[in-house]
Amino acid sequence: MSTAVASVNNGDGPAAKRQKLEANGVQRKAQRKLGASRLFAPYRTVGLISPTAVPFTSIPLGKTTFQITTSVGRSLQTYDLRKGLNLVFITRPQTPEIITSSLAWKDCVLAAWGGLEHTSARGIWVFKRGKKVAELEIPPSVTENVQMIHTFGSWIVACLASQLLVFKSTTFELYTALQGLPGATYTGCVTSMPTFLNKILVGKNDGSVGIWNTSSGKMVYTILPHSSAYGAVTALQPTPVLGLCAIAYQSGLVVIHAIREDKQVTILNRGSSSVGNTAITSISFRSDGIGAGEDGRKAGVMATSSTASGDITLWDLNNYGRKAGVLRGAHASPSASAAGGISKIEFLPGQAVLVSSGLDNALKTWIFDETPFSPIPRILHTRSGHGGSVTKLMFLPVNSDGSDDRGKWLLSASHDRSLWGWSLRRDGQSTELSQGSVRKRAKKAGIFASEGRERLEDLKAPPITCIACSLNRDGGVGAVPGKQAIWQTATKRKGNNAESSGMTGWESVITGHEGDKMARTWFWGRKRAGRWAFETGDGGEVKSVAISPCGTFALVGSAAGSIDMFNLQSGMHRQRFPARLTPAQARQLKLDLQLAEENVAPSIESRENKFHRGLGKHSAAVTGIAVDSLNKTVISCGQDGRVKFWEFGTGLLLHELDWSGAVSIFGLRYHRSSDLVAFSCSDGCIRVIDIATRRLIRELWSAPSLPLTPKSSNTGDFSFSNDGRWIIAAFSSFVFAWDLPTGHLIDAFKLPAECTALSFSPTGEYFATSLVDGVGVDIWSNRTLFTHVPTRHISKEDLASIVSSTTTTLTTSGEGGELPIDLLADGHEEEEEETGLDTGDLPPPDIDQLSQDLISLSLVPKSRWQNLLHLDLIRQRNKPIAPPEKPKKAPFFLPSLQDRQAARPKDADTETALTLGTEKSRLVKMDREGNRSKFQGSLQAAARTEEYASLIEHLKTLNPSAADVEIRSLDAGASFGSSGSNELVTFVKALTFLLRQKKDFELGQAWMAVFLRLHADVAVEDDELREAIEEWNGALEMEKGRLVGLAEYCGGVVAFMRAARV
Repeated sequence: MSTAVASVNNGDGPAAKRQKLEANGVQRKAQRKLGASRLFAPYRTVGLISPTAVPFTSIPLGKTTFQITTSVGRSLQTYDLRKGLNLVFITRPQTPEIITSSLAWKDCVLAAWGGLEHTSARGIWVFKRGKKVAELEIPPSVTENVQMIHTFGSWIVACLASQLLVFKSTTFELYTALQGLPGATYTGCVTSMPTFLNKILVGKNDGSVGIWNTSSGKMVYTILPHSSAYGAVTALQPTPVLGLCAIAYQSGLVVIHAIREDKQVTILNRGSSSVGNTAITSISFRSDGIGAGEDGRKAGVMATSSTASGDITLWDLNNYGRKAGVLRGAHASPSASAAGGISKIEFLPGQAVLVSSGLDNALKTWIFDETPFSPIPRILHTRSGHGGSVTKLMFLPVNSDGSDDRGKWLLSASHDRSLWGWSLRRDGQSTELSQGSVRKRAKKAGIFASEGRERLEDLKAPPITCIACSLNRDGGVGAVPGKQAIWQTATKRKGNNAESSGMTGWESVITGHEGDKMARTWFWGRKRAGRWAFETGDGGEVKSVAISPCGTFALVGSAAGSIDMFNLQSGMHRQRFPARLTPAQARQLKLDLQLAEENVAPSIESRENKFHRGLGKHSAAVTGIAVDSLNKTVISCGQDGRVKFWEFGTGLLLHELDWSGAVSIFGLRYHRSSDLVAFSCSDGCIRVIDIATRRLIRELWSAPSLPLTPKSSNTGDFSFSNDGRWIIAAFSSFVFAWDLPTGHLIDAFKLPAECTALSFSPTGEYFATSLVDGVGVDIWSNRTLFTHVPTRHISKEDLASIVSSTTTTLTTSGEGGELPIDLLADGHEEEEEETGLDTGDLPPPDIDQLSQDLISLSLVPKSRWQNLLHLDLIRQRNKPIAPPEKPKKAPFFLPSLQDRQAARPKDADTETALTLGTEKSRLVKMDREGNRSKFQGSLQAAARTEEYASLIEHLKTLNPSAADVEIRSLDAGASFGSSGSNELVTFVKALTFLLRQKKDFELGQAWMAVFLRLHADVAVEDDELREAIEEWNGALEMEKGRLVGLAEYCGGVVAFMRAARV
């Protein structure tokens, strides 16, 4: 259906938002997408740097910096090198399918995209400063994705598996399609030689390199490999020497080939490595003329890399070539849990800087400036994220000092054994928490230099499975100053001064790790590993951790059922749950148990306590621990189906809820302000307990109609909202939200893949999720902060539609998210659809006034009406002190402007005709307008129709000087309209109308103040004008009385609530 765009001309004011209209002029209503969330709107994705195999592309920006663009799926991110790889652009809109190739060209970036199916859509888009500006049309018959884009001269070449598409770079039109020979496919390696006109080199899977003429569309020549054992061509790169090109093959060889003579110049073999004879997939040459030789003053440096290894090999091509050095561990190597390898390396033109991107989601720059000379560069800049899928998420809690960090930081753990802190306000502040000098330890152990040895990641802690945090004792960057050993165990613990840490603060984060019996501490303020590693008392794997609200004690739950408490300041063991028995207590416990079996009256201690001291240990893994707000009670749950309440100080078991006959418990979440604890159970139910009464208050069930397997029916992760009103849980790829006061399921939506972790910010602004196959963290905004969201129970029909709907896809660039104004505009319409009411066509929401019962201030800039009140003072202040000075006489050799005008000949007839035409047009205009201003015309129209809206809107567009002139020019003698009112009376009636509309209150008061100051003498003599002013004053007193009454009522209610009641 055709649509139109309606816009409102607001004069000098801010431009109104354009609204899309249907063909009949009715505003089109925005409807919520089927399967989308009611409560949350997609905002952005953090942690994506270079997660795909698409190589980065770079381009110089003038002579000062370079811009590097990486692919993150369906968007491109551009970083500025001079600013330390700061993110400057994210392309919008997103491409319909995954990006397969990108290229920076001039001031634009070309992105080729396509799906995996033969019937999928494909295309090439052109972006400029992050916005789409053009598109290259791919023929509909093409069923292959673009593997690489290359530009040279006036051509843009897109390489597919079986053909080359050639476009004109001036018009983006398809020029020709070059079909390859049957049986030989292209490998996506395309390059051009600097001195070869209209010639392009393309690598094939049989090892040959074809040379095509793009202008004539013919194959000129084919370079054959010297042996069929070379394999497919994996990389092509022209050398700084004209006529030479480097060709890499699948066998691992690199051949420097003379293209004109078709002769091999040099053959380089990378040699054996820990991953075998890997193929080189990226080649780059240094172009600043130095870096080779013994002293680094010769030219001829080449760098090679592979997607199967994280090392960068540097070559000296002088004297037939030799290996100058290897940059070990530049990026992570591939592993079973995380991707790795290097996707591309590139020397920046004319710079001693090497840029590399890896499949470990990292972008790095290296600089050659070592003194004395070293062929191995050092790190210059780095931007990275998780290399494996995210497993745990946690927003940092509120700090006790009230600092402005609430909701800003998000902790995330991944399979790549890293712990990251993400800043939601500034990407440059995001950082990985250090685990010590890992590279230094690896170099000392000889891991980089040996073959088949332990990988670099094995020096890090195992993947994190649980996180707990409390910032009340965090000392910031000054916590425990000096060099400290990390993760000391009880047997290897060195002497530490507890008094110094008491003054500066100590660790604030504790984590449990997969297959490890140690829980490790971290300094959040220093962004590094902590001093302690706490071992479980029974030697079992750590399954759960917690920190007391005071930030002093850490609790560790074991897979064997024990719970141990440690002091974070000193690292000492403080308590065990259940408490450890002394020999005397053990004898008394044995006697009590014997008396209980004989049905004899037990001792006083056993009569007072239902549970005996030293008993009550979990019989299975402890899956959740929490400490109440007063450090009095410890709540724990386990896979044995029991919920236990322990006394914090003594370790005695106070109470127990036994669900062992029905379910196992997999997790615990505690909401501190409401003292509610939620448990996820094996039957797919989330049960909520009140700590004060220790009773079950809610059972929240997932939808039984969803297609969930027995394994996925268990809760993946769940969380309370910041106010404790909602519980959000993930079941497989579905996310549910329940309203705790009513117990209703109020929201359900579907994600593209299984949700592994989620977290709700302490401010309620953001909701974070992670997917099983993603390295980024998806951030959602809370819609209820901007608009009313209906929270009625979701029916079975709605759930069935959610199951059959398409997935809710998050966007890296924030596309698909909703602005607050959009939410305000769509909120009422969504509520009508939810309740099933038909209200017809409603007018668009008025942003200038939230409600007709409220007095609203004006959106006109404050300087407009403030300067109008003091315009005389402003003019007096701006009055020149001295008369303008006569300009100094210019030098005699410079002709003046008057001389030039006098020297220019003029046609007398032409000048006379122009003068007469100007006077005639001015007379016609004066006759047509009747010598009236636009304000006076609006004033007369308002007097005739008694419609003052247009007059007010026009007056709002005038600047202070123009408004002052128009108010001064009001004439008491000119009468018009049906009632014969003059201009002064009409103006006062317009201000009375504005006051009764409850809009632009301070603006109307400013206009009336100027009017009374200028025309007070006329108001005394004119009865009609005096009556109009009295009517305006009556309307003002009415509004004043209403506001005073409301204020007194509110004051009375507040005084009543604050007063002491008996």
